[in-house]
Amino acid sequence: MSTRSTVILGTGSYAPERILSNDDLAHMVDTSDEWIRTRTGIRERRIAAPDQAASDLAVPAARRALEDAGLTPADIDLLVVATVTPDTPMPACACFVQQKLGVPTHSACFDLNAACSGFLYALDTACALLGSGRYRKALVIGVEKLSSVVDWQDRTTCVLFGDGAGAVVVGCSDEPGRGLLGTCLGSDGSSTELLCIPRGGSRAPSTCESIAARDHCIRMKGKEVFKLAVRGMDEAARDILEQHAVRADQISLVIPHQANLRIIEAISEYLELPMERFYVNVERFGNTSAASIPLALDEARRAGRIRPGDLVLLVAFGAGLTYGSALIRW
Repeated sequence: MSTRSTVILGTGSYAPERILSNDDLAHMVDTSDEWIRTRTGIRERRIAAPDQAASDLAVPAARRALEDAGLTPADIDLLVVATVTPDTPMPACACFVQQKLGVPTHSACFDLNAACSGFLYALDTACALLGSGRYRKALVIGVEKLSSVVDWQDRTTCVLFGDGAGAVVVGCSDEPGRGLLGTCLGSDGSSTELLCIPRGGSRAPSTCESIAARDHCIRMKGKEVFKLAVRGMDEAARDILEQHAVRADQISLVIPHQANLRIIEAISEYLELPMERFYVNVERFGNTSAASIPLALDEARRAGRIRPGDLVLLVAFGAGLTYGSALIRW
């Protein structure tokens, strides 16, 4: 049996230049800095320029990940982009990224939609394909331009989301016990209405009326999602730790999906791990959906929070409802 494992060779991230603070939002909707901070922990978020598409955010993150790995686009033969905000419904955002980066035309390029859990789904998919031996190097990107699907008149949702991108380069290693040790992915399709974009798909195509009603924007039942997010992330974390006979206190760093500081604090309490073991940047970026974990992962690594040999736990929850965890030996 092969001992080859899949390892992260490089990380990168990108956030748009424009900062939208809570005070800025208070001039747009009936809210305040205090209201937002006490409920979410968010102080500001990044907003892409009108002429920036998701692929434009993904490309600089990808370039930084490739540089970090000491590779070039020519080395990539698998490109997976996790997003719910692609440049266009068709073709895939990955194809735009491929063209802009210069990834070879013989490479497999596709998008994956699992909302805020998307990066973990994409990472697991890429690692499985690398493990098959059919691919050598994969570029996995989580990217969102959520500002394009936010209802800026809905104070319960517009305060939560931001734009950004994170990327990792993944390859194979003959060093046993290193890299991605395992994942735990799942979904519950019985609660799709709790967090969704109601119109714009094949079930309910766009109409003048739906656009006027802003039915192409994010809709969320916050209290219900909060409870399920805490439960789902806690269970996903416990499941992956149990699968690998790892105690929570053996984890060097937890990188959770950055949706809400109160959710992260609840996971910290349930796992009985101090908040010092969690990497948190939600106060600066808000919820960037599929981009949140890879963006935080890149920041944490470059800040020296991850060292060789560390056990790192990634955990997420998103629309679908989807959830997931991944355990990595750095």
